[in-house]
Amino acid sequence: MLRRWDLLTILGMAFVTYLTRVMGFWVLRRHTLGEKATIVLEAAPGCVLICVIAPVFATSRPSNLVALGLTVLAATRLPMLPTVAIGVSSAALLRHFFG
Repeated sequence: MLRRWDLLTILGMAFVTYLTRVMGFWVLRRHTLGEKATIVLEAAPGCVLICVIAPVFATSRPSNLVALGLTVLAATRLPMLPTVAIGVSSAALLRHFFG
């Protein structure tokens, strides 16, 4: 069962994450980005995802390795958002049930 502060923390993190995305669009809405800036911004989400899941490669926990495999499989077939959802949910469920 989630405690009130845990839920508020999760909602706060979700809000701040959403705010960072919206602020980027709001600040840059009247500017035209150059070709190099566009390439960097398009590559950034993939880089962030790699940084988040890369430590799992160095683990010996079977649940993490299975979750990593599921995430890689999803990444080859699905867009970014479903891939992230599958990666996070599979890691959480496998850790919960198998440690």
